[in-house]
Amino acid sequence: MNVGPTEAIIALVIILVLFGGSQLPKLAKNLGKAQKEFKDGLDTGHADTEPTEVRRDTNTSIAPTAPTTVDPAHRDVPPGSA
Repeated sequence: MNVGPTEAIIALVIILVLFGGSQLPKLAKNLGKAQKEFKDGLDTGHADTEPTEVRRDTNTSIAPTAPTTVDPAHRDVPPGSA
């Protein structure tokens, strides 16, 4: 959504009429504070969710398993139809 200069001027005039000239500095200050707090909260949230380094044991080994045998009576039966 692109806001052209005409739309921006209309929005500023509406804000000026609604809030009055004396309230605009307070409104801008509060918006600036809210934006700063929001960014600080995002930074804090990202710092809390950064993954920690996981140390893996490099000396792990998998024990060999015994070979499986097939029952000759069930050799021609497709899986799942028994």
